Amino acid sequence: MSAAPTKSNYLNKEESFMYDREKRFKMEDTMNAARIEYTEKGVMNMAQRRCDVLRISQSEAVLGILTQYNLPQQFYLDIPDARITKVGCLLMRTNANNTIQVRFLRLLTEKEMNRIFVFSTHPNHKDRTLDIRSW
Repeated sequence: MSAAPTKSNYLNKEESFMYDREKRFKMEDTMNAARIEYTEKGVMNMAQRRCDVLRISQSEAVLGILTQYNLPQQFYLDIPDARITKVGCLLMRTNANNTIQVRFLRLLTEKEMNRIFVFSTHPNHKDRTLDIRSW
């Protein structure tokens, strides 16, 4: 019994702008306190977990979580110091060293990135200042 060869058609190559054609943004080291929010048991219970933003770019981030727990594929990320709320995230990879890699459902703006770096406790960003006109 032999399998029929598959024909090439337009459905074989499906691409999305967000993940296939998007340019890659440079990841930068940072250290910001953050919060993961997601719903448990359908929509009955909203759970929140603390985490740290270890590396970030406009389209993705690496988060350090305190303990191992089951995360859903989609959740929200809040960075309270920088006043950034409800950034939709998609879980890409869970690593063994209690870190996860996530993709954002929208690109962060330069203004938001600058606010994150101003409030970062990482030594690379100690000389960053905030332009009060941009708030």
